[in-house]
Amino acid sequence: MIEKRFMKINENIKIKYSFLKLLIASDLVLRRVPLMLVESTNPGPVLWLTACIHGDEVSGIVIIQEIFKIIKKTLLKGKVFAFPLLNPIGFEHSSRFITLSEEDLNRSFPGKKEGTLSERIAYQIFNKIIETKPTLVLDLHNDWIRSIPFTLIDYGEDIIHTEAYEKSKIFAKQTGLLPIIDTEEIPKSLSYSLIKNGIPSLTLELGEPYIINEKSVEIGVKSVMNILRDLEMVESTEKPFIYPLPEELLNKFLKYSFQASSTSGIIRFYIKPGDMVKKGQVVAKTYNAFGKLQETITALKDGIVLGHEDYSVAYPGAQVVSFGTF
Repeated sequence: MIEKRFMKINENIKIKYSFLKLLIASDLVLRRVPLMLVESTNPGPVLWLTACIHGDEVSGIVIIQEIFKIIKKTLLKGKVFAFPLLNPIGFEHSSRFITLSEEDLNRSFPGKKEGTLSERIAYQIFNKIIETKPTLVLDLHNDWIRSIPFTLIDYGEDIIHTEAYEKSKIFAKQTGLLPIIDTEEIPKSLSYSLIKNGIPSLTLELGEPYIINEKSVEIGVKSVMNILRDLEMVESTEKPFIYPLPEELLNKFLKYSFQASSTSGIIRFYIKPGDMVKKGQVVAKTYNAFGKLQETITALKDGIVLGHEDYSVAYPGAQVVSFGTF
């Protein structure tokens, strides 16, 4: 069920704050997620914004709040829905997961009515979104602490070459961020499940998790406003935002890749996010406690550094550097 509170901003715009009920906890406390809506009296596109599906990725909450401050006065047509805090249970514990069950909510879609806790929550969220027939869904995330912002486009044999997938790629360019095509198939993520159901969707990776990074908020707001202007839901009075990138990356789609450590030790990075790298270039070295070199990690392809691990602890199989490659 959904509880609602309505406010009329002016004769053309209404805003609604409500909640989507999830479950009754053992202490009889109702767990729910906040739901926001700004609606114009003029029909038009339907945009969804979602954030904090991982409880430690928090900048998206504030990005949505800032977007709603703008559009509640300026929306020309259509509707903008938002779930600003999809995982309140994880958020309260600064955890990526739903801490009651240690499940990843973004690996549980489209969910199951009688499934696990995470699947039941995903089922309610997913069905609420698709019943509104969205034009586009933007899922706001944060990457490593040391990372640049980018737009991630899902990959999967079930979704590539579909109309929703091709529209997602077009929207990805409009965000003003570097468009990255994922190389790992994640069929139970929110964005993948939406595209599979015919709804264009993108994941925006916006830098540092755990705390509100004001620079990430600024970039996220500008990126979402690009989409709103492209959909003609707000006036196009400003020059579109473009994240500063090397010229050779403009109008390019890159592929996501990462380098993993093959040994344990203390890792030192010789690159920083945003650096262009060449195949074979040294990006990190791992040493043991006595300072003896254990491993030299090099770039496998030409590309750009998207980010690197938050800690200097290396262990076998750990992803330590991520790239966008040509």
